[in-house]
Amino acid sequence: MQKNFLPLVMLAVFETVAITLWLTQNDIFYLFNFSYIGISVSFGIFLFIRKYRYARRVAQLLVGLYMLVYLGFICGENMQIEGFWYYLFTGVFEAATIHYAVAKIFGPLFFGRGWCGYACWTAMVLDFLPYKISETPGKKIGWIRYITFTISLIFVSALFLAHVGNMEEIMFWAFIIGNIIYYAVGITLALVFKDNRAFCKYICPVTIFLKPMSYFSLLRIKCDKSKCISCGKCKSVCPMEVDVTDNSRKRKNGTECILCFECVKNCPKDAL
Repeated sequence: MQKNFLPLVMLAVFETVAITLWLTQNDIFYLFNFSYIGISVSFGIFLFIRKYRYARRVAQLLVGLYMLVYLGFICGENMQIEGFWYYLFTGVFEAATIHYAVAKIFGPLFFGRGWCGYACWTAMVLDFLPYKISETPGKKIGWIRYITFTISLIFVSALFLAHVGNMEEIMFWAFIIGNIIYYAVGITLALVFKDNRAFCKYICPVTIFLKPMSYFSLLRIKCDKSKCISCGKCKSVCPMEVDVTDNSRKRKNGTECILCFECVKNCPKDAL
């Protein structure tokens, strides 16, 4: 029971959201949607506890393909940041606005950037590339994410200001084209920097929401200093270059942690 505490808590959180939205929005789809995501993420954590090698990848594929293929291509919902701006400007609390509120704005107060590690459909593809661990030091170009964030906001704002028709169709194509651009840029950066997560570190506009909120996350990797032998193994396997031996919230790259648990898995003394 103690071993399964984390997946049970995660499942309980998503089920609470699912039932709350179902009852308040009077739409049973939300019960299915968030129950499925909660079960998928919890299942991935459960497999990790059972030491299954590809546990996180299972959760990534279950959630990522559902969001990309079913919600995106089949249902025609733009779940990218442009879709969030679209629904926000129309004053409608559904689809992308609910997704962002739960996964990327308020959710990170509890589970940090777990979305990036277990559910992101962009990272789902990028993590298939060979550079699991960065082979080069981090670049100081994270400011680019503010440019992509601003571009997405200006793009949707311009559509509303110009009173463009067929907005839903435009949002659908923006989702398709946006994903193609994200994958192309992400793969290119991974090959250039030899780092699968280069896109997440420097380009992704969603991190503008995720990083400040995850600073206060309740769920964090912590180090038992009495067990730590300062071998540096945790730092060498971290895809986001986080110093998990520092328990303070101001630790190096602290808001980059995606809770992949590679550090926990590879710690020779079980200090994490």
